[in-house]
Amino acid sequence: MRTVLFASLRTYARRYAAAVVAVVAAVALIVVTNALTSATKAGLFAGIDAPLQNAVGAVDLPTREATAKYVEQGGWPMARSMQPVRSETKMFGQDIMVGAVSTEKRWQWQDLEEGRFPTRAGESVVDANAAKTNEVAVGDRLQVGSGDTAIDTTVVGLVDAPSMWTSSIYVTWPEIQGWEEQYVQAVLTADTGDKADGWLSTDDYLTELQTQLNKEVNIIAYMVLIFAFIALFVSVLVITNTFSILFAQRMRDFALLRAMGATKRQVLRSVRREALALGLLASLLGLAVGALLGWGIVAVVRQFAETAPLGAVSFEWPWLVTAFVLGVLTTLVASWLPTRRLMRLSPLAALRPQDGFDVRGAGKFRIGFGLSVVLAGVATIFVAVGWGDPQSGMVIVLFGCGVTFLGVMLLGPVLVPGLVRLAGAALATVAGSPAKLAAANAGRNPKRTAATAASLLVGVTLTTGVLTGMSTIRTATVDEMAAQHPIDLALQAESKPLEDSVLADAKSVPGVADAVAVPGVMASVKDDGKPVPVPVVAPPAGDIALRDLSVKPGTMVLSPLAASAFIEDSFEATGEKVTLVVGDRSVTVTLDVREIDGAAQISAATLEKLTDAPQTYAVWVRAEAGADPEDMAGSLGALAPDAELINGKAQRAWVELQLDVFTWAVIGLLAISVLIALAGIANTLGLSVLERGREHALLRALGLTKRQLRRTLAAEAVLLSAVAALVGTALGVFFAWGGSEILVGDIMPDATFQLPVLQLIGVVVAAGLAGLVSCVAPSKRATKVSPAEGLALD
Repeated sequence: MRTVLFASLRTYARRYAAAVVAVVAAVALIVVTNALTSATKAGLFAGIDAPLQNAVGAVDLPTREATAKYVEQGGWPMARSMQPVRSETKMFGQDIMVGAVSTEKRWQWQDLEEGRFPTRAGESVVDANAAKTNEVAVGDRLQVGSGDTAIDTTVVGLVDAPSMWTSSIYVTWPEIQGWEEQYVQAVLTADTGDKADGWLSTDDYLTELQTQLNKEVNIIAYMVLIFAFIALFVSVLVITNTFSILFAQRMRDFALLRAMGATKRQVLRSVRREALALGLLASLLGLAVGALLGWGIVAVVRQFAETAPLGAVSFEWPWLVTAFVLGVLTTLVASWLPTRRLMRLSPLAALRPQDGFDVRGAGKFRIGFGLSVVLAGVATIFVAVGWGDPQSGMVIVLFGCGVTFLGVMLLGPVLVPGLVRLAGAALATVAGSPAKLAAANAGRNPKRTAATAASLLVGVTLTTGVLTGMSTIRTATVDEMAAQHPIDLALQAESKPLEDSVLADAKSVPGVADAVAVPGVMASVKDDGKPVPVPVVAPPAGDIALRDLSVKPGTMVLSPLAASAFIEDSFEATGEKVTLVVGDRSVTVTLDVREIDGAAQISAATLEKLTDAPQTYAVWVRAEAGADPEDMAGSLGALAPDAELINGKAQRAWVELQLDVFTWAVIGLLAISVLIALAGIANTLGLSVLERGREHALLRALGLTKRQLRRTLAAEAVLLSAVAALVGTALGVFFAWGGSEILVGDIMPDATFQLPVLQLIGVVVAAGLAGLVSCVAPSKRATKVSPAEGLALD
């Protein structure tokens, strides 16, 4: 049988090329998934991982005892403290974020912009933007802290740090240890540490941190899980479909071997050896192709998304091994199953002329079972939507989506040909006979029709599902961020009004599109007889903010932090009434506590009741498109050092960066999925052309021209693609609804489901055009064979 093995590989090299393409595409998809998820993770962790560059692990939220222990072992604490800071001439603030800076080079993770890092206690570095705001230069002396624990420090450098970890000033760890109020986020270690004390590797710690930042939803884990499942499903589907047709076409060869004395076991062993050789070669090639595509796609994404680049690509051995093993095993399974079916036929029965592919449609049992599976999957999704835990609920949704899709695949031989016939009847009015022939082909061979459409159905379902889900997530997130941070930047007076010159100076800052002075007054609220000062402002009319900030008369909108100054349970204070007092005037207002930036807000009418001479208590700024919020913050802060600087644009930009990274990463993954789906259609159509060579030759002999034959194959491809696109769109939108209800609904209950209509129409049109492109090579191959040659084909 070894001779048969090599003879088969030589004889059917052309047909095996389609199988090789399927295996290479499947393995490459898994490798590309690894490349894009690793680049996505690196992009999301950009800046967040800055302090951990030289660390092996981290201890999350350690106790004081654990912190001291790990520092003694050479670790470094990510410590902070809120302290008053002043120079020799002015007070910077009572609650300034003070971080720790190391005197060891390996733990000096901040980017040095000027000067040097500290080498001993009594030296410090200052954030470059904070230095600009407070007019601090290298060589200045500052006092940090108060009372007996205050320290005097000399500024020896200016640094820049990611917003996740930034502090206004950094002093050495021994000096921070002297303060009672200190917060240690983590202790970084240079060795594996004692895992019993909560030690985590840097990768695990970053994953935990990213999960916390995304409100306990591990988006990366979900993305890897989803696309690993996608890679597995598409791989098995494409390879199995290709081999099913390939081995069905070789049925007479297998029967001939049986008739010449070969046993079933020998034929099966020969097929498995062929598949093993093919799988090994194609899987190795798939690893190489996947690596090249992974780097290439990330590079392309970076070019199109310069504002939200992906990180560096890193290939992990579990992914590579899994891809290789899956390619080989799937090839063996895909070749074994159809051959087992063929081996049930007797040699004489197989030698009789017959179609190489089972032309029967789905039976009653399959239809009933398929409907039951679809209903079970849909019910599972609805159950998951009402699940309490979002993480387990998302797993249930994925399971329900998979079950539903499996049910649709079982119904494929009935569903797809039926829809193709309906679409073909509509297309026949434009394309004529070719469209009728294409629709008739779908009815004659329903299983082949369903198999051909299956791979594109997967790609379209994924594309529309992810586009719809991302549209919902992006809209909900952007709306929430706009509600919480509607003003790009603001200078908010804390105790006394701003100077009149601040408004004009703010308008002259580079990157400022517009600025407006916000009138207000320093009022007070009586709290157990003791007045609590509360600055209030009246938002001006206009488009300076992202949304309407008008306040109803008799209402005061404020943040929970501001409300906590005079109400114990500030988060439950909405609806309570308090009295604002300014001099001998007073107004009773109803509280509306929500997440807002800046001072408490009242209406202009309420402000008129409190004072006849309001003053400027805030300056609101709208930034130009593309302006750097950090640079603007430094320049604006320098205009009023005593005022609080609010940077809503930076808050929104960080979240939008996360969304952009995910969006572009998903687009890259979907591009590969769709390309593989199109390769599956081209493979199946190409093998179908080989299988129907005699049929095409007969049509040509009866008068069908080459052009009409090409139009027939084109119509078949377009019909299959359009039907797969429409069914996939319906499934994708439904799956996206289930997923978004779990993820978005848990985080943002007020979010609404968003349907990207134009994008979905674009997917359907693109699928039809892609199907048309995929038939070009098969149609050329079909028209090259003359009728006489075709009728003589075996």
